[in-house]
Amino acid sequence: MTTRDSGRVPASVIAAIWGVVVTAALITAPLMLRDRLPEPLAVHWGPGSTADGAASFAVFVGMPVALWAVLWAALFTAAVRGLSRRPARAFWWAALVGGALFALGLSGMTLLANLDVASWTEAVLPLWAPLALVGVPTAVGALGGYLGRGAPDERDAADRQPPVLRLRPGQRAVWVSRISNPWPLAVAVVAAVALFALGAFEITGVATGPVVAGLLPALGVVLLAGLFVSSLTARVADDGVALGFGPLGWPRRRIRLAKIDRAWTEERAPSQVGGWGVRGLPGSATIMLRGGECLVIGYRSGGQLAISVDDAERGASLINALVSERTAA
Repeated sequence: MTTRDSGRVPASVIAAIWGVVVTAALITAPLMLRDRLPEPLAVHWGPGSTADGAASFAVFVGMPVALWAVLWAALFTAAVRGLSRRPARAFWWAALVGGALFALGLSGMTLLANLDVASWTEAVLPLWAPLALVGVPTAVGALGGYLGRGAPDERDAADRQPPVLRLRPGQRAVWVSRISNPWPLAVAVVAAVALFALGAFEITGVATGPVVAGLLPALGVVLLAGLFVSSLTARVADDGVALGFGPLGWPRRRIRLAKIDRAWTEERAPSQVGGWGVRGLPGSATIMLRGGECLVIGYRSGGQLAISVDDAERGASLINALVSERTAA
């Protein structure tokens, strides 16, 4: 947390207490209702909200606990390392509240469907349950992130102002930088191989069913996301800033000079902005492919965009020179 939050309870303490409370609820509620539940329990529902999959009581209790434990461990680690940036605090609170509600809702709705039925095949999930399971944690998590984001970030005294670059009349300059991260690319390759294999199994009939059908689009999303954040190309010229994502430099985002107030560099880490990839909200976002020096573009509207890219200082200098030239003209 920042020094301005010194009078508040540390986020790590809140995470520790909240983690114990949620875990206790996930375990205690099923144990209290154990005598009113069938064995095994329905844990999966097909069309019409009728049960089509079952699991033992121990597995049923363990699934949401394991899901919550993984998320809680990541949030606790982030809190211990510090939440110095406003986007990181907003993301942290949203995940803490929304993730807990999702795990509790998953357990609670399964309990509700199985309560007082003679066999798991008789368990029926209310039609509103899937929508509530997704909608309520998302809405409450967003509210928690908004309320917990804290005050706007203060400028760090260590932020480096780029050297002044002066262009001669009529002189044109271009700055290009590229950065890549092998880990998202590796994930994309694994997803592509798995997607091809499962697709072949589905076509040939070796492996079919709702699980395979559900994995295919999920792997497609992982493949596209991995390619999207595997590399970035940044270009600064008199027509503005152009950002190209992925190996092919597409999709591409352009920022006109007329929108830019100034540029500078900052040191940022993934833990400060909420992780890897594109983090934050429009107007206050970070494109994080690796920790370290970032090119920060400040908009005339008051927002900013940070980009983890090499040689950021030179890029910021050229942006400021072009903006000054345009302002003078």
